[in-house]
Amino acid sequence: MPGPGDRGKVKEKPKHAGRTLKRLLRYLMKYGWVVLVMLLCAFASNIGNLLGPNYAGKAITAASKGAGQVNIDEVVHYGILMLIAYVSGNILSFFVNIGMMRVGRKVARNMRRDVFNKLMEMPVGYFDRHLAGDIISRVSYDIDVVCTSLSSDVVHILTSFVTVVGSFIMMCIISPPLVLCMVFTIPVSIFFTRYMGRRTRPLYRKRSAAYGEMNGFAEEMFAGQKTILAYAHEDYVCDRFEEINRNAAEAYRDADSLGVTMGPTIGMINNIGLAAIGLGGAALYMKGIVGIGEISSFILYSRKFSGPINEISNIINEIFSALAAAERVFQLLDEAEEAKDIAGASLLERARGHVEAKDVHFGYLENKIVLKDFNMKAEPGKTIAIVGHTGAGKTTIINLLMRFYDVNEGAIFVDEKEVKAYTLQSLRKNYSMVLQDTWVFNGTIFDNIAYGKDGATMEEVVEAAKAAYIHNYIMRLPKGYNTVISEDGGNISKGQKQLITIARAMLYDTSMLILDEATSNVDTATERKVQKAMRSLMAGKTSFIIAHRLSTIRNADNILVVEDGNVVEQGDHDGLMNRKGAYYALYRSQFD
Repeated sequence: MPGPGDRGKVKEKPKHAGRTLKRLLRYLMKYGWVVLVMLLCAFASNIGNLLGPNYAGKAITAASKGAGQVNIDEVVHYGILMLIAYVSGNILSFFVNIGMMRVGRKVARNMRRDVFNKLMEMPVGYFDRHLAGDIISRVSYDIDVVCTSLSSDVVHILTSFVTVVGSFIMMCIISPPLVLCMVFTIPVSIFFTRYMGRRTRPLYRKRSAAYGEMNGFAEEMFAGQKTILAYAHEDYVCDRFEEINRNAAEAYRDADSLGVTMGPTIGMINNIGLAAIGLGGAALYMKGIVGIGEISSFILYSRKFSGPINEISNIINEIFSALAAAERVFQLLDEAEEAKDIAGASLLERARGHVEAKDVHFGYLENKIVLKDFNMKAEPGKTIAIVGHTGAGKTTIINLLMRFYDVNEGAIFVDEKEVKAYTLQSLRKNYSMVLQDTWVFNGTIFDNIAYGKDGATMEEVVEAAKAAYIHNYIMRLPKGYNTVISEDGGNISKGQKQLITIARAMLYDTSMLILDEATSNVDTATERKVQKAMRSLMAGKTSFIIAHRLSTIRNADNILVVEDGNVVEQGDHDGLMNRKGAYYALYRSQFD
């Protein structure tokens, strides 16, 4: 049986590495001139570092002419040039690293902005399928991994290419025979790196997914901490986290344990090449083909040649980790967005409130239909109550009215026009909503109540708060309406949060209203007062009410009784009670 935290395990196909790399470079190229300057500086620093061994070799050659033949001025000259080359190269490298670090931070900001904007365009179904912690992991951890790699590894790879090519050219100029001594190590290093890359990259992808699952589980459990304690379920949760944590740790171990072997192995291969150069150089020196200075320069260039290869092999695990993280970010960016407005969609300025559903079929999954042949008609200004057992499809109706989901078959109309013919934003702006799952944000009480109405005045907010019977409570707070609500309303009760959301809906003047168990978290005495205020709120508005307390919807103009996605009965309270059918049984079950 699945337990907490098992939701949101969605399999995603990995993207091709080349495509992922191109998209990363596209972000980097938004700062093209800065990156170009950094690359030119990196190129210049490498030129300086490449000239250093050449000057060193000439200095050694000048110093090895024998007693009384050494030109001190020549030795000093080449020594100073070598010092200038190395110092200037290192200074430029310092500025390159600082510049790329800043570029990396800007890329991170842009990626987070794009991901967040994308999330705002995502359909509700995406958040139903994915854990919040996994989404947060992509926005924070994965983007950090990507941008850390961009700010350091990209420069290393590009500048290393310059160093390797430049060193190889210099070695060919100094002594082509010595080049043959190390040529055999180059293909071995290349093939080994490619082989290890194919093995390690899937492991880093698995590691990123495991960390996302762990973050998602932790976030879900922290949100339900009170429920866990109330049911004494701590042992199960700890055991479940231990399993997920172990999987994440094993994924980390598998990826890194294989990745860290690359550096030492490549180093060993290069050292074998260095030994071959030493033996070959000694033999050539004994035959008088090369001098001591040339051998010294060649060895220094061989270290320059092999050094970048060692560096790349050491950071290759970071590169693969970044690519795996980037895949998760781009998978999110590639997700289908919420249905766009059709061509020629019109604005719904101020709806009259005539709502009709005709032959609607809908299911969250293709093979599981929730609503079957659903029909409903709401005249302007009338109140429609939707009742039924849990899971009957009541909230699904609200999701379709708001176009959080689109119907599979049939159609929904507002003012005799199909909802798809209106722009999505204008349609939703014609509804006020009060949900059972209340939402408040980190801000003042004034900001939370005025959330739906631009330019709301204090007088309007106070009037709405009074109508929702929350004004007296607010005035008892130290700062009144300027009191800051903590994140997710942790410093106020659920009932108070619900009253704030009711006040928010009262302030947001629309022609249609949706109430989904809007008073489920308030006490009975307050509920009676709020119900009276809500009757005045609903006056002249087309209202849809989902309620389990059937006493609260006795005055509804039409009551729909939903069972297994079908409307089995509809009518007013008295008519349904006289019929003694499904509604009668529901109503009596609450009082018997």
